[in-house]
Amino acid sequence: MQHNGLMSFAAPSQPEPVPFRICFVCSGNICRSPMAEIVMRSIADAAGLGALVAASSAGTGDWHVGEPADPRTIAALASAGLDGTAHRARQFETAWFDDLDLVVALDRSHERILKSWAPREAARNTVQLMLSFDPSVHDTRDVPDPYYADSAMFDSVLSMIDSACHALFDQLAPALRRDQTRLTRREPRQEA
Repeated sequence: MQHNGLMSFAAPSQPEPVPFRICFVCSGNICRSPMAEIVMRSIADAAGLGALVAASSAGTGDWHVGEPADPRTIAALASAGLDGTAHRARQFETAWFDDLDLVVALDRSHERILKSWAPREAARNTVQLMLSFDPSVHDTRDVPDPYYADSAMFDSVLSMIDSACHALFDQLAPALRRDQTRLTRREPRQEA
């Protein structure tokens, strides 16, 4: 039988998973938000769901665009077994709202700025505070900026971010696992 170009006997391809897209935002994108991005990727990868979570980060300001993460950020991440050396700072762009499912502000000043930049109510609703995901945090809403502090503060901030990222991932994981199951489930072949 000769192929006429109109019919294909190849198995239909599986749809590509659409990842849940998160952008973590701090001031200059060299301390807190890179930590959150790298921690979230690590958590998703460890759960076998890395392909279903697209974590990124940015800053509200442009002071450090193109620069690597602060050396103390890299050191804190390294002490936790994570690699932050590839990170390069960038500034958040309002056009990104259309492509993001969640924008996580590291403190209330970032939350105010991001919500003021949001072009629509739906975009404003994607902006959430980092610590709002962690039920163990009751007395503070802001992840402190360690930039003017010592390396011990970077370790403390990383611990806060790690806890909040785990809590956020725990909220996302059931839906991500359903998506993964749906995408990997194969339909039984029907014999002709």
